[in-house]
Amino acid sequence: MPPSNQAAWMSTKKTRPFKITNAPYTPPGPNQVVIKNTAVAINPFDWVLQFIGPILASYLSYPCILGTDVAGYVVEVGKDVKRFKIGDRVFGSAAGIDKNVNNAAEGGFQLYTVMREYMISSTPSHITDEQACVLGLGVGTAAYGLFHPKYLGLEMPSITSETESVEQGKRVVIVTGGSSSVGSNAIQLAVLAGYRVISTSSPKNFEYVKKLGASHVFDYNSQMIVRDMLDVLDGFQLVGAYVIGKGAVEICTEVMMRHDAKSTRKRIALAGAIIPAEQLVSCWGQVSFVISMVGDLIKSSIRQRRTGIEAKFIMLDDLVDSESVVAQVYQNYLPSALEARRFVPAPPPQVVGHGLEKIQEALEIQRLGVSGRKLVVTL
Repeated sequence: MPPSNQAAWMSTKKTRPFKITNAPYTPPGPNQVVIKNTAVAINPFDWVLQFIGPILASYLSYPCILGTDVAGYVVEVGKDVKRFKIGDRVFGSAAGIDKNVNNAAEGGFQLYTVMREYMISSTPSHITDEQACVLGLGVGTAAYGLFHPKYLGLEMPSITSETESVEQGKRVVIVTGGSSSVGSNAIQLAVLAGYRVISTSSPKNFEYVKKLGASHVFDYNSQMIVRDMLDVLDGFQLVGAYVIGKGAVEICTEVMMRHDAKSTRKRIALAGAIIPAEQLVSCWGQVSFVISMVGDLIKSSIRQRRTGIEAKFIMLDDLVDSESVVAQVYQNYLPSALEARRFVPAPPPQVVGHGLEKIQEALEIQRLGVSGRKLVVTL
C-alpha cells in the first residue's frame, strides 16, 4: 500500500492561493529515489510563476506542483541507484518544473517527491533539514553560471586539494549580491575552486558575506564602487563577473573596461535582477515587465558590440542532464565539502511555519522582500 500523498497544487495558470489536496504517490524510475519531504525552501521564482507563469514558462502543463528546494529522507529507491538507500537523509533540487521534465511527481511542494539521484546529496549529521533545504536552486544556479563553458567557464572545485594553486590564487571573480541565495552559494563555490572573490551587499551584510569567503565586500549603492573594485583588482586577473541585482551589469562592465585589458576575461553571467513585486501584480505591470526584458536583451547586444563584453542571462537548459556541471557538484563535491564543513548551507533558514498550507504564506512574505535569509516551511 503506497503512502498517502498531498500537494500544494497550482491547478490553473494563475492559481493563488495553492489548492492543498491529495496527490498520487509515484514510485521511482531508474536512477531515481522518492523522498519524504521534511522541509522545503522558497525561491522568488515560485511566486513569480503564480503571476506570470505563461510568460516565463509557457511549456508548463496544469495542474502542476511548483517547488525546487527540498530536504528529507529516502523512502524508496529505483533501479540502478547506488548512492542512496532507504532511510538516508538527503537534500537537493526537485526537477518538476524543468522544461525537459514538466512532471508534477517531481515537484517539491508535496509530501513525497520523485528525485533524480544525481540532483541530490547526503545531509551530514551536523546539518538540519531546515538548513539543508536552502541549497537547492541556489547551488544549481551558482554552479551553472560559474562553471558551465557557456558562461564563466571557471575550473570546477577540487575534491582532493585543500589549497588553491598559485595560478588560481591570482585570479579574481566578482560576485554581486553576495547575501542573496544564489550569491551566497556562488561565493563559496568560487572560493573553494581556488579563486578570490570580491562582492557587493548592503553594509549590514558585510560580515556575513566575508564569512562566506569574499576577500572584499562593497556597498552596492556606493558612488565609488568602480574605483574601489579597481583598487583591489590591481595585480590580479579578473576572470569574469557573476551578477545579481539592479545595475550590477553596468558596474561590472565599467570595471572590465578599465581594468588591465590583457588580464581580463570579458564575461558576465547574469543570474537576474530584483523584480519589483508591484510590477507583476497588474496586467500593465506584466506588460511593462516583458517590454523591459526585451529592452535588456537589446541593450546587452549593443553593449557587447561596443565593448566586447559578453553578458548572458543564465538559462538552465541542461540542468537535469546527469553529466551537467550541477550534477557534478551534487555528486562529486557537495557531500565531502559539507561533511568537512568547507561549505555551509546559506543563507540561513527562516522557518515560516509547518504544513503545506504555510507555503502560500511563505510566498507572500518572499514577494514583499527578504534579505540575508531564505524562507522555509517544514512538513
